[in-house]
Amino acid sequence: MSYAVNRLAESRESFRVRFGGLAGILTPLFAFTFIGLAIITYPQFSWFDNALSDLGVVSGATAPLFNFGLFVSGLFSLNFAIGLYKFLDKHIMGKTGAVIFFVAGLALEGIGIASENNPPFHYIFSVAFFSIMPISLLLIARYFLLTHQTKLGTFTLIVAFSAATPWVLYYNIHYVQGVAIPELLSALAGVAWSVVIGWKMFKAASQLKSS
Repeated sequence: MSYAVNRLAESRESFRVRFGGLAGILTPLFAFTFIGLAIITYPQFSWFDNALSDLGVVSGATAPLFNFGLFVSGLFSLNFAIGLYKFLDKHIMGKTGAVIFFVAGLALEGIGIASENNPPFHYIFSVAFFSIMPISLLLIARYFLLTHQTKLGTFTLIVAFSAATPWVLYYNIHYVQGVAIPELLSALAGVAWSVVIGWKMFKAASQLKSS
């Protein structure tokens, strides 16, 4: 009886990690697909003068495409964070990083729900997402290094700084008028990490299931 219960618990844990890994891979795919579609429907969009969130208040198909994409991406991100929590549960540092990443996912979903015509919530959600994500990655990088996963730790650390650097530069030298470019650069860093870790989670859970 105890063996059966343990196997059931392992199966559930494996499913959470595997599904979370898949969600981590799908999050950027879904987000950038809908952002791209929104940009296509709004030719006036400028990478140098606009924010990506400007797309969320454009009439016609643009706003629904953009906001729906972010909302669903937020849901994927939350599931990724849940799987990540199980994947990193060997140390409090990993658990903390995963919880903070979950909060970043909530902020991403909030951006899709509260568009620019809903101040101050949109601004709060946007700042929270782009601030919290690098913080969570720093903690997760620390977890990987503490558990002697040096390559993953170094990779995560590089991604954390890559996600933060566009904003540090923007607020110090103001290299563009709008924030679309720093948003894109920061998001791309997060995308790279999400896909790599998501794939590792998916493989690890699949191996656990087959054993």
